[in-house]
Amino acid sequence: MPSKSKAKGNRFERLVVDMSEDMGVPAKRAWGSNGASLGMHEEVDVLLNKKIKVQCKVRKNIAQWMLPNENVDIQVIKEDRGEPLAVLPFDTYLEMIKKIDKLE
Repeated sequence: MPSKSKAKGNRFERLVVDMSEDMGVPAKRAWGSNGASLGMHEEVDVLLNKKIKVQCKVRKNIAQWMLPNENVDIQVIKEDRGEPLAVLPFDTYLEMIKKIDKLE
């Protein structure tokens, strides 16, 4: 039986795939959470739209300052000497993917 944290990670990866497919974005989970099974780097957990490589991380708590509040659509965060990162609801991100696909 896998560890509790591994099982939690597997459930989260399946949730990401299910949410994606429910929104009409094709998604495939890497077998054993190893992207090599998809022909990708081992850190890839899910492949969205056959081209977007996703690593899924689930934690008990996320720092509150990272989360977008109800007054904004996206939160941009950065560590010292790091690159800016965008934090937004996953369903909003999936909608963006669908809109981009229509433009191509």
